[in-house]
Amino acid sequence: MKVSTVIPAAGVGSRAGFGQNKLLQKLGDETVIEKTVRAFTASGLVDEIVIVASGEDGKIMRGLFPSATFALGGATRTESVKNGLKAASGDIVLVHDGARPFVTAEIIGRCIESVKRFGSGVAAVTAADTLAAGENGTLTRVYGKEGNFILQTPQAFLRGELLSAYEKARGSFPDESSLYLRYVGNPHLVEGSRENRKLTFREDFGCPFRTGCGYDTHELVTGRKLILCGVEIPHDKGLLGHSDADAPAHALTDALLSAAGLKDIGTYFPDTDAAYEGADSMELLRKVVSLLKERKLRPVNASITVLAQKPKLAPYIDNMKANIAAALKIDVSSVGVSATTTERLGFVGREEGIAAYASALIEQTL
Repeated sequence: MKVSTVIPAAGVGSRAGFGQNKLLQKLGDETVIEKTVRAFTASGLVDEIVIVASGEDGKIMRGLFPSATFALGGATRTESVKNGLKAASGDIVLVHDGARPFVTAEIIGRCIESVKRFGSGVAAVTAADTLAAGENGTLTRVYGKEGNFILQTPQAFLRGELLSAYEKARGSFPDESSLYLRYVGNPHLVEGSRENRKLTFREDFGCPFRTGCGYDTHELVTGRKLILCGVEIPHDKGLLGHSDADAPAHALTDALLSAAGLKDIGTYFPDTDAAYEGADSMELLRKVVSLLKERKLRPVNASITVLAQKPKLAPYIDNMKANIAAALKIDVSSVGVSATTTERLGFVGREEGIAAYASALIEQTL
């Protein structure tokens, strides 16, 4: 049996507040609609994609999906889906919200198999919260969690049967299951997923995370200050470098740049540039945070491990954490700084230098 997916994408999505169709909002490197369509094409379970769109949005989506079938959006979701069903050619049709990009092949497969066995298949999860109805700011009815479900999409049916129901429909329906229940019968429920969420409000867009790692080491020499994470630490030696040679700050700077997909610290602050001679590495770190902000990225978490035989760093860790948190503009609880020796092994153990590892978690902002 041929399987079609109808994706209504003609809505404005005003509750998300982007000033454009939320399906064209970037979610990482792709738009929401691209992620949604890719979930179906990558599943290998669908023969046809039908996108229901209108106006300028429709033109953009046609450019994104040249092999898809397109139908014109209507004044309501009900009208849009009806138009999509008419444009589809499959025996089985799955109607799926364009704003649910996290649907999996497993859910798609369960919906299709349910149609083959029962004539319908509606993705759903059990209600985790108490449901209630209200009017004028007061509760009018409370529903227990037991036996209640949160309906999702895909909602799959035999195309001819669903289209026939739409032809009979008067008024608007919130989804296909409600229309099917009214004109055909009881739709069969299949297991959905709480991760198969719909992006409705701005905060639903859950910024994707990126991670990066960094490493740096500098030689210990006499006649230099020892500065780690912007904290001057009393010692008879300091780290040698073009800047203040703050190894953990450099490692974290590289971790942030790596997470953002940018080049390393030497590209932005070369040791051949006199402007950075003796530079405050914490200021360089702040510059990188600003660089990330220009790309709509921001730090979320940072972790640093300093490798030093001497001096003991425990008394200075809190100040080091505070400096990093301030530079990254995050809470100090989101910064980890630890120190360890190498049990006198290697150049660190011989007190010839200090090294640092760092990892960073950043997120895309909207």
